[in-house]
Amino acid sequence: MHEIEVRIVKLEPMRVARFHGYGTGPEDIAWQKLETWAKTKGLLDFSEAHRIFGFNNPDPAPGSPKYGYDFWITATPEETSGEDVEIIEFPGGLYAVTLCPIKDGDFENIGRVWKQLVTWREDSPYKCGHHQWLEKHVHIGEPGHDFDLDLYLPISE
Repeated sequence: MHEIEVRIVKLEPMRVARFHGYGTGPEDIAWQKLETWAKTKGLLDFSEAHRIFGFNNPDPAPGSPKYGYDFWITATPEETSGEDVEIIEFPGGLYAVTLCPIKDGDFENIGRVWKQLVTWREDSPYKCGHHQWLEKHVHIGEPGHDFDLDLYLPISE
């Protein structure tokens, strides 16, 4: 196992548009909803102004191929809930963050890097936080291409 670089980040409260998918490929379901909504607004530039986060909701259960996934994209005060989109207020929190590159379709790397980050936290002076675990989508290419995630592990002092 190689060493990971970890930075401590305080996420400020943010208003986000939430898109949910459930099934055997919930990431794709939720992404299609987000993409349809955000493209018409010109928000898919992966900038700090339009940050995209995701997480399992609910987590996979043993013996079931189905689980849920939520995508969030930061939203302006003018945005409102509608079909396939819910506007929510996220209170923010303190996080240990590391980069997780996905190369050649190696999606298993996400689980490996999450485990490394949790191990880092266990050996650090930080305690386990109880706010939402997040995956920030740093870059997303076309299907089948590489992408990068920043993994956000909730911590407390």
